[in-house]
Amino acid sequence: MFREMMRFKQSLSRETCIAILQNEKRGVLSVLGDDGYPYGMPINHWYCPEDGKLYFHGGKRGHKIDALRRSDKASFCVYDSGFRKEGDWALNIQSVVVFGRVEFVEDHDWAMEVSRRLSRKFTDDEAYIAAEVDRSGPGTLVFALRIEHMSGKLVNEA
Repeated sequence: MFREMMRFKQSLSRETCIAILQNEKRGVLSVLGDDGYPYGMPINHWYCPEDGKLYFHGGKRGHKIDALRRSDKASFCVYDSGFRKEGDWALNIQSVVVFGRVEFVEDHDWAMEVSRRLSRKFTDDEAYIAAEVDRSGPGTLVFALRIEHMSGKLVNEA
């Protein structure tokens, strides 16, 4: 169902893909938007090692949510900041592409815990996180991307 990577020698291990998902702060979520047009948006994420899902949060309405309610299929792409080999101008980037289906989180307590864990990617100020989750929690929608296929690749931009 999912295509195999053509340049398989550049493929990353599952463990490396997960590490990238855990360590990078944001990526691009792509959904089937209005009138069949693809709709991709930069978004923060949190990878849960316990259930292997990617979690996102945002408002309860809008283009993204409308698209996800029409079709639960989505893809997510994240990449690291890259590195240069000594004496080389070209950037080497590790990227991960995930395909899966979206599930809306109905459990309010879990949704707020996901919001806290996602926030910890940006700050360790627990008082700030608690205040922000309390303030924005009622208007927040949390959803998960259940991973069906994941691949990663090391690309040299030369």
